[in-house]
Amino acid sequence: MRLAVVGAGWAGLAAAVRAAGAGHAVTVLEAARTAGGRARSVDQPHDGRTLALDNGQHILIGAYADTLALMRTVGVDPDQALLRLPLDLRLPDGTGLALPEAAPPWDALAGIARARGWGWRDKAALLAATLRWQLAGFRREPDASVAALCGGLPPRVLREFVEPLCLSALNTPAEAASAAVFLRVLRDALLGGRGGSNLLIPRRPLGALFPEPAMAWLQAHGQAVHLGRRVERLQARGAGWAVDGEPFDRVLLACPSWEAARLVRGAGGIGADWLARAEALRFEPITTVYAASATRLPRPMTALRGSPEAPAQFVFDRRHLGADGLLAFVASVSRGTRGQIEEQVLRQGRAQLGLADLRPVATIVEKRATFACTPGLRRPGLRIAPGLMACGEYVDGPYPGTLEGAVRSALAAAALLS
Repeated sequence: MRLAVVGAGWAGLAAAVRAAGAGHAVTVLEAARTAGGRARSVDQPHDGRTLALDNGQHILIGAYADTLALMRTVGVDPDQALLRLPLDLRLPDGTGLALPEAAPPWDALAGIARARGWGWRDKAALLAATLRWQLAGFRREPDASVAALCGGLPPRVLREFVEPLCLSALNTPAEAASAAVFLRVLRDALLGGRGGSNLLIPRRPLGALFPEPAMAWLQAHGQAVHLGRRVERLQARGAGWAVDGEPFDRVLLACPSWEAARLVRGAGGIGADWLARAEALRFEPITTVYAASATRLPRPMTALRGSPEAPAQFVFDRRHLGADGLLAFVASVSRGTRGQIEEQVLRQGRAQLGLADLRPVATIVEKRATFACTPGLRRPGLRIAPGLMACGEYVDGPYPGTLEGAVRSALAAAALLS
């Protein structure tokens, strides 16, 4: 079949690779001149040179099996491209939770038992909660929040484990985040086999991690990839569809939900329920502040104490990644202007890390980084109309707005083509 994939983010390229591998003729249409969507590389001028930065510091976890497998398909070795570390949520003073390299569930049990700075009540409470969640199959009613799920845990456990994990995984505050989705991520990380909870930090720019190799793979297999081509119109045509007048047997909307909604609305009289769900989604921002300091941090990733005045949850020292020596401060669900957030993060870094020489290099705000993963959220499905489908991290599925969620939706959509 002739398939049009609208969007060259991780979902669109994943679907295109899988469909091409199944023998379909694929045309990828991307409005931007850079592939990768909301997980892409950007060129940033600084001090007379150009830095290859990411539009946000991303991490994967070992349980992201489909994303890792797809990287291998297009010729990327995850062992070389990603730095693998056991889950580590320690603060600059070394207190907090860090899991050892061991098979589950012993890694989690040992990490909780050895958490520095935690009292025995803190450790016992988290161990008991983890056991309850496991006995319940890591399931919770869809309308429950993470705050309700963890309401009986001590303040330190909430502050140093639940809240940073919830923000990094769901990009939604605990009081407004879905407990069911949070538990699914925990289940896959803690019980997904050895290394499932590991943090995988990119050693390469995001573009080189998957989007650019995927485009090269598609072109080497005779498929068409067009950057800088925004789709304006979608029309039903017989048993297929026309994309800006060009006929296709199937169309897969792998663009952001608001762009997909624009095209569905313009097609007229189709997918009313899908359209209503897509237009009801809310989105949360993520800000990454890149800064320079002469001091090398002891670990590749360090957790920070967050507050409204200190918005960053984590800092990454890119020197551990063989990169440019910058520090990347990540503020999920960031509030305020770019300048306000940058100044707050710099003050936070100087105070919590003792970096008096910290100076800004670039601040990147992704205003609609992920959908707000709230309790009871009714996300749009894969199918819109006969021959017309959607994929992306926002499409209905078990995962929040992550790269793995985007890839899984793409693979599911590709499986429905026939």
